[in-house]
Amino acid sequence: MTTTLRPAGPEQSLPGGGRSRRWQVCANGRPVGTVCTSSHPLGTGWIGRIAELEIIAPQRRRGRGTVAALAAEEALRQWGCVRIELSVPADAAAALALADSLGYLETNRKLAKELGQPPATTPDLTIRRIGAEEFPHWLALTRATYREHLARSGLTPRQAYDKCEADHTELLAQGAATPGVALRQLVVEGRPVGSLWVDLSGGTLPDGRPQAWVMTVEVDADRRGHGYGRELMLAAERECLAAGVRDLGLNVYSANTVAITLYESLGYRISSRILAKPLV
Repeated sequence: MTTTLRPAGPEQSLPGGGRSRRWQVCANGRPVGTVCTSSHPLGTGWIGRIAELEIIAPQRRRGRGTVAALAAEEALRQWGCVRIELSVPADAAAALALADSLGYLETNRKLAKELGQPPATTPDLTIRRIGAEEFPHWLALTRATYREHLARSGLTPRQAYDKCEADHTELLAQGAATPGVALRQLVVEGRPVGSLWVDLSGGTLPDGRPQAWVMTVEVDADRRGHGYGRELMLAAERECLAAGVRDLGLNVYSANTVAITLYESLGYRISSRILAKPLV
């Protein structure tokens, strides 16, 4: 049998000039599943995403998903995409195996935690706001770190620069005074040793509950190994609970094993894995 894609509806426009389309996966012209493709700005190019790939139960284990994914890649290639990303739920072992067989590599993970009581504060450690005067210096360091992570995940230096600039311009439109954002410093003996950025209106969970998002946690290189990263994460939980939000999520790059160990020790669990590969 021949497996192909057939448009399941009109193409939709996305912000920034992107596009999306839902497809039927067909075997000899008969629908056996669905898949969605979308393109999004990535610097001067485009990044593609494949989502909601589903083959009906009687048609699974016949290679339909593999052929559908390859056809979706070709559709994105024709849209000018130079890279593809997939988001795979933590419990979707079959989808993860399929992505691995097609050459996708994990770049980062999404973690989440449902919060309980506010963590206690630690004596002799101070958490204070990052004000307007401190914001430019903090932002420059944050951007540099973000570009480095993006480059390690497979983006070109130009793609990493453009994505970094676009993301920070959108998410911190009003600088240190951006509504719904908590920017904090950890101060030890009068010296800032780390910083925290929490988006308190980061989104919602499938059941409608609000979810805050830890955007960055940074500790100065010469002050690592003293538990300051843990203190900043506990501060993030207190900020979240003070805003009336009981669910907190974060992103961690797969190569950052030290951070992964920290988050796991605090009770964060994988909600999804992000995988990617270049389109050549």
